[in-house]
Amino acid sequence: MAKKTGLIGYCGLYCGDCPGYTHTVANLARGLRKELRRYRFSDMAKMLATIPFLREFTHYEKCYEVLGAMSKLRCRKTCRKRRRSVNCKVPNCCRDKNIQGCWQCDRFATCEKLKFLEGHHGVAHLKNLRKLKRYGPAAFVIGKRYWYAAK
Repeated sequence: MAKKTGLIGYCGLYCGDCPGYTHTVANLARGLRKELRRYRFSDMAKMLATIPFLREFTHYEKCYEVLGAMSKLRCRKTCRKRRRSVNCKVPNCCRDKNIQGCWQCDRFATCEKLKFLEGHHGVAHLKNLRKLKRYGPAAFVIGKRYWYAAK
């Protein structure tokens, strides 16, 4: 259980749910690129692009390039292990307050330091923080968590 609670970010997001941490997207992208090479799909895409209703295949090389970028979406360290966004000021704030995470702070619902998460996660972190505050980390890791939640 300690390992799972160690995946709780200071902000309330759970690293174990992140596709970068689980490597799910990266592995799928890498696997798809491997299959595309095996079938020499770039040659097939050129032929398919000549068919009027399959013109999208003219963008095949860009798609392959994006899959390459996706295969690099791997995170081996959590924010508790020094891996975090350069925009994130939350860990330092929590350490300065000597708390485990924002759920132990009475002002997390209006904290400006958490605002940068809303573009990618909506209000998931706030929903998670409320659960963490109410039930604690041990119950949080076995219950439903949010990675994205609309406002």
